[in-house]
Amino acid sequence: MFDLRYEIMEYLKYCEKQKKLSSHTLKAYKIDLRQYCEFKNGIGIEKGDIAEYVQHLHECYKPKTVRRKIAALKAFVRYLYYYDIIDYNPFDKVDTAFREPLTLPRTIPEKTIKNLIVTSYDNIENAKTEYQKQIEIRNTAIFELLFATGARISEICSLKTYNINLVTQTVRIFGKGSKERIIQIENEEVLAILKLYKSTFGEYIQPDGFFFLNNRKQRFSEQSVRIVLLRLEKQIGSEIHITPHMFRHSVATMLLEEDVDIRYIQKILGHSSITTTQIYTHVTSSKQKEILRTKHPRNKFHI
Repeated sequence: MFDLRYEIMEYLKYCEKQKKLSSHTLKAYKIDLRQYCEFKNGIGIEKGDIAEYVQHLHECYKPKTVRRKIAALKAFVRYLYYYDIIDYNPFDKVDTAFREPLTLPRTIPEKTIKNLIVTSYDNIENAKTEYQKQIEIRNTAIFELLFATGARISEICSLKTYNINLVTQTVRIFGKGSKERIIQIENEEVLAILKLYKSTFGEYIQPDGFFFLNNRKQRFSEQSVRIVLLRLEKQIGSEIHITPHMFRHSVATMLLEEDVDIRYIQKILGHSSITTTQIYTHVTSSKQKEILRTKHPRNKFHI
């Protein structure tokens, strides 16, 4: 008898050990597949079950969430079919296509970004204790790196010390699917705050450990960055709610406004599929370096 709960557990082990998926992706898969399991009471992976579940998702969730949950279930079913655990793919001839409403990415106005960064530096200068100064140096370094690279907050928080080379002025980032990209840091003030952070926390930063640390000298979490950013948002009296991911959208939008080719932006942000990257976004390191040095909006700020 087909045991859905058991097969999901085995599939998650496969994703972790063999496919080397990130903890974030594994967590999402676990939530989505267990939800399907509960919907079917631990049994049922037939065509009718899939169609019924897809309908249920559309009734309960927004399109973006529906797409993610269907994708997770499809990946699981492909695994079952590939390893002959099931005899056919129940997604065959089940219509899962639908049109998502266009949602434009939310960006931060350039003036607001400058205000955030200037205020963050002011917090360093106005720190009343040495401990508070260290914390503000770290926070400023994180925001500068977010804006300099356009990286996801999870990518920034997951940086290891050996991923950041302040001599060659490069940051090695591992994105979704463990895809690797190297970003050059071409702003002297950004480099300076990273060097200051590293020297300030130097005795706690391990060569093979995480680069950004909390007050317990452990990995600084994505949620902690959001909390710090919320405080800074209130400090400057921002009229909009700012999230770390909005830095990423802002970098892409501002580079586009500077007439940077979309292929270079896709390469810098690393958000293309492998196929798309091969076809459209083959960019030399020297060209990427030139773009970040001459086109990045951070270079307009002199603090």
